[in-house]
Amino acid sequence: MKFIDEVDIEVVSGAGGKGFVGYRREKYVPTGGPDGGDGGPGGNAYFEGDEGLNTLMHFRGLKTFRGEEGGNGGGSNMTGATGNDLVLKVPVGTLIYHLETGNLLHDITAHGQRYLAAEGGRGGKGNSSFKTSVNQTPNFAQNGEPGTSIPIRLELKLLADIALIGLPNAGKSTLISAISAARPKIADYPFTTLEPNLGVVQLGEKSIVVTDIPGLIEGAADGKGLGIKFLKHIERTSALVHLIDCSMFLEEFEAVEAYMTVRTELEKYNIELLNKKEIVCLTKIDAMTEEEIEKFRSHMEEQIDRKVLPISGISGRNIDILKQIMLKTKEVIEEEKKKEGSHGRK
Repeated sequence: MKFIDEVDIEVVSGAGGKGFVGYRREKYVPTGGPDGGDGGPGGNAYFEGDEGLNTLMHFRGLKTFRGEEGGNGGGSNMTGATGNDLVLKVPVGTLIYHLETGNLLHDITAHGQRYLAAEGGRGGKGNSSFKTSVNQTPNFAQNGEPGTSIPIRLELKLLADIALIGLPNAGKSTLISAISAARPKIADYPFTTLEPNLGVVQLGEKSIVVTDIPGLIEGAADGKGLGIKFLKHIERTSALVHLIDCSMFLEEFEAVEAYMTVRTELEKYNIELLNKKEIVCLTKIDAMTEEEIEKFRSHMEEQIDRKVLPISGISGRNIDILKQIMLKTKEVIEEEKKKEGSHGRK
């Protein structure tokens, strides 16, 4: 399925039904008064989070979505039916913006979470509502209020625990297929991944949601390559696994430069991304000797001042160790968030 993460639509709540002009016509009731009922209210327009969705594809094509109109009032003071609500299902992680003002209206972060985008129009009053002491038989009623139209921009930012990042062909797709059931396209040319893939890493009863982000190149934050189209998805994740394909370099410093290229683009896009916990891995080590692997690993650790784990998504070397590190990282972050929350409530 094609990945679509931004879409512009118009949401219109249902109009209220018309009030009714009517009069009682009963035998032996010569002075029967007005009995026109009110129109029913129009349907509200909601957005609702659905964890079964991971794309905005279903909004493509149709640009206007309408709630149902309320029913018209009837005789014998019968009120019109309430219009059915419009419920638009969106993936968890969808941001809802007002298209014209750019204001963020709501952030859908949980399954079943609802946001009322537009209330349905009120139903018009029937003529029975206008009876007074000086006007016993009003011959008019109200029209229902029109629905409310809201121009909306939907923007999806994937919700994942950990993002796999790196230059094109760093081994992200191979890794996510090795640690989860995700099966992205894999090939030996740049930009194989054209859309993020989500995978669930299972470790006993515990799990981690991982996404591989299409390769970032120098200038990505300025729109080069795949540009900032997918950088925003990194903002939602708690931690990063930074992959460097050391098999393609002759000298160790080249691997460090590759690492710094991606870090620079993260900083240019949003400096806060540099504060995320990061796991650094050397990939595609199958094509290297043990001596070469150790030379690259030790040099990188010295230059970037953090641990570096050599892995292979093909042979599975150190993959179990990486999965355990990822789980531990997730648990540490969750514990830190709990502590921050408890301090905030004091």
